[in-house]
Amino acid sequence: MHPTRKAVATAAALLVMATAGCEAGAGTTASHRTSAKPGCPAAFARAKRAVKKAEEANAPWKGPTTGPKAVHGKTLVYIAQTLTNPGVAGVAQGVQEAAKIVGWRARTLNGQGTPDGLRAAFKQALGLKPDGIVISGFDPGIAAEDVKKADRAGIPLIGWHATAAPGPSKDLQLFSNVTSRVEDVAKISADWIIARSNGRAGVVLFTDATVPFAKHKSDLIKKELATCSGTELLSYTNMPIPQVNSRSIGEVRSLLSRFGRKWTYSAAINDLYFQHAAPALRAAGKDGAGAPFNIGAGDGDPSAFQRVNGKDFQAATVPEPLSEQGWQIVDEFNRSFAGAPDSGYVAPVHITTAANSGGALSWDSEGYRQAYRKIWGR
Repeated sequence: MHPTRKAVATAAALLVMATAGCEAGAGTTASHRTSAKPGCPAAFARAKRAVKKAEEANAPWKGPTTGPKAVHGKTLVYIAQTLTNPGVAGVAQGVQEAAKIVGWRARTLNGQGTPDGLRAAFKQALGLKPDGIVISGFDPGIAAEDVKKADRAGIPLIGWHATAAPGPSKDLQLFSNVTSRVEDVAKISADWIIARSNGRAGVVLFTDATVPFAKHKSDLIKKELATCSGTELLSYTNMPIPQVNSRSIGEVRSLLSRFGRKWTYSAAINDLYFQHAAPALRAAGKDGAGAPFNIGAGDGDPSAFQRVNGKDFQAATVPEPLSEQGWQIVDEFNRSFAGAPDSGYVAPVHITTAANSGGALSWDSEGYRQAYRKIWGR
């Protein structure tokens, strides 16, 4: 078992017993659910099946098992949209860890969450003349000229959440974009709300419309929620990730004033929203284990797991396997350096709740480290 899934046995047992009544399954009845018929019987039944599958705690490695041996002496620069985004920071740590295993040097630059900051970081990255550059959490179009310069210089680019789809992007000169399928993440996030609410929810949806990947994800969540006639989208709120810290309290207060008890569920394109929404909900006298029940459609950073495990204004997360994806980025670069195609691997979708986390602070597929080390000969 991955180390981050280990927990003290007694604490884990108490956690399971404490949550069994309300987290054991999407269709169980608890105090916050209505005993009436589902608000959308067909959509509810489908969502319940999907959620049950996604909540399976362990996922054996289904990624690549073959590939080129590790190329020696490479350098990478990881350009982070902002290191205040825990998902971006988590992948950066995975890249650093994997790079060390293969004997590469990896440096992280902070784009500070602004177009000017990202362009400055990209220019700095090019000046370092690395063998590869990671574009993490931002649209490559922000630094289009520098992307072209990297391409002309023969420097491969790999994205993390840089485009809406996983895999290569010829238009944006990406050897690969590492991400789960946004369609799967969005759908299961909405399905969790439909299933857990018995098809009767008043939902607030938070997004970052400045990032095409994020906006696409939230649009898909909205679309899936609309398949349930008993689910009402109360608000579709745009808050760019770099502004979440400063704007959340005001936005949450406004939403509570407008919707009151009608606001029973929330979804956000990133767990970070609930880190900053919690103080406002707490100040309003809300119970951290009560409504609104919040699900983060990414990224599953440790602080999100802490909120989920502690029932602290977040009931679920759809985590990206952040460390695993950092290792995948290094593997994709190795394939590029060796003249091989990208691996084509996309991580499976998963839902973490207090009932299935085992007290862990992250989620990754079982055995990914061993699989990659075997491929690399390390």
